[in-house]
Amino acid sequence: SRTNLSRQVVEEVRRYFPGKVFRTIVPRNVRLSEAPSYGQPITAYAPKSPGAMAYKVLTAELIKGDKS
Repeated sequence: SRTNLSRQVVEEVRRYFPGKVFRTIVPRNVRLSEAPSYGQPITAYAPKSPGAMAYKVLTAELIKGDKS
């Protein structure tokens, strides 16, 4: 399934780039795809969507410099 493939890709990327990949994975979802069509960032268009929440967590990781 796509979920298994996605998981495998993440594992492979982390193996290839140890210590350089962030922990947070932004999931695919409909709201994330719709936001640009409405000219809005996901955090304004659907702030409670899984994609928006993941981007918020990723932003915190970037600020702190946390990588797996």
